[in-house]
Amino acid sequence: MGCGLLYGWWSISASPPNLAFLASIPETTRSGLTTIDYVVIALYGVVTMTIGWYMSRKNESAKEYFVGSGHMNPFLVGVSLFVTLLSTISYLSMPGEVIGKGPVYLTRVFAYPLAFLFVGYILLPVYMRQRTTSAYELLENKLGLSVRLLGACLFIVLRIVWMSLLIYLSAKAMTVMLGIGEEWIPGLVVATGVATIIYTSMGGFRAVIITDFLQACFLLAGILCVLALVTLRTGIDWIPNEVQPHWDSQPIISFDPATRVTVLGTILSTWMFLICTSGGDQTAIQRFMSTKDARSARTASLFQAISAMVVSVLLGITGFAILHYCNVFQDRIPFDLSTTEGADSIFPWFIANELPAGIAGLVVAAMFAAAMSSLDSGINSIAAVTISDFFGRLGFHPKSEKSHLRLAQTIALTVGVSVVLGSSQIGNVPGNITAVTNKTANLLAPTLFCLFIFALFIPFSRTIGVWAGAIAGTTVAILAAFSGPIFGYLDDGRDPISFQWIAPLSVAVNLGIGSAVSLLPIPHKQNSSTARDASVSTSSAEGN
Repeated sequence: MGCGLLYGWWSISASPPNLAFLASIPETTRSGLTTIDYVVIALYGVVTMTIGWYMSRKNESAKEYFVGSGHMNPFLVGVSLFVTLLSTISYLSMPGEVIGKGPVYLTRVFAYPLAFLFVGYILLPVYMRQRTTSAYELLENKLGLSVRLLGACLFIVLRIVWMSLLIYLSAKAMTVMLGIGEEWIPGLVVATGVATIIYTSMGGFRAVIITDFLQACFLLAGILCVLALVTLRTGIDWIPNEVQPHWDSQPIISFDPATRVTVLGTILSTWMFLICTSGGDQTAIQRFMSTKDARSARTASLFQAISAMVVSVLLGITGFAILHYCNVFQDRIPFDLSTTEGADSIFPWFIANELPAGIAGLVVAAMFAAAMSSLDSGINSIAAVTISDFFGRLGFHPKSEKSHLRLAQTIALTVGVSVVLGSSQIGNVPGNITAVTNKTANLLAPTLFCLFIFALFIPFSRTIGVWAGAIAGTTVAILAAFSGPIFGYLDDGRDPISFQWIAPLSVAVNLGIGSAVSLLPIPHKQNSSTARDASVSTSSAEGN
């Protein structure tokens, strides 16, 4: 599939004479980015800021700030969702995972069609019947205010940790590209965060959607430039035909929970991540709510799945290409690819030191485009949840629509600053980018998703059972994610439980415990005001 995509792109959009300048190999590598590269990056920054300023003039209400017009184009929404979920984390982790550990993680693409069917035909018809600014309003209708606030709190913590990881990894990659020490990471974090905060707090959801599309174009162009350069310099025989000596053992299935990556575990964990994010994360649900109806939302989900599959394959192939390049020009590579640090660092190093000037700047812009798209989405979504689930639900109502909008922008600014400050703690989690992401940023997603399963699909669920399931599921997720530090590492340094089993274990325990407690004959008295509010909310939703 990947070779076919590359060949199709090659035959249509490029010919050897036009790209011949890529094939020239200097005697030594460049020492980082050049002035031309910085100009390209700066131009990208100016464009995104301009979009944020222009869109700020169109926002006349807080609703438009958070969900646009409610009739957003499904294609743009789908691409936006794809870029948000892909992010710089995937942009860096997939090539690094393939280079350092082996190719099995590429089988995650088989999870996308399965996730689309579940999200598009099971979740979205139910969700889209109730149009809300915050997804967590849906929880209160069935389970009461406490579960709604639990969902909102889980989401805010999840997204702040996720964005902190994202901005930290982006800054760390930048130190590799600039050839500077990691002591510069805080400054780079601030620079990236400030740019994102400004245009997101100004432009709102419209700015997020449009810049996400622009960033997707940069992202794809960056990948294709890397593949074109490696192909022109080394030929197209970079798909490995044998197992590399430093790769892990990656079986189809294993009954040893410590086996780091398997085919089955990759597909299952990716599928669960996708449905948990689409069905429980405000960042995704907010995008679905910005479309016209369930059919449009399903179309957006389809575009997201197709885009993610194509780019995931291309990123995996990029890992193969760079690994082949490293084997051909071993004397040029300053990293040991068999180590976690070396495999994760080689892609950003390659961008800054091997790509021609100007092209390198384009790819760096693509990488930070992915980071900024994820940051802007997270900031905007957290602001929506804070306004709706805390200020609005608990009785604080701004006096005018203008002050409502100003409050939303202030919250977005505050969240952005918190993320910049929180990123300093991420470097303490051990593992490569793939493992660290699953141990931190994806830790609470299963618990959040289970709240919606209880509220919308399990008729006998009760508040006490949902709380019990959430506590048990989150506890299991933490024990699995940090099984090494908690229970002790194995003799070979592995965790006793692979990160791929965090989500499956958490969901199974959460739904099992929650359902069992809900069925217990425990006296339960529903709060009358909550029931009345839920009834009014439900009736209003049905009327819409």
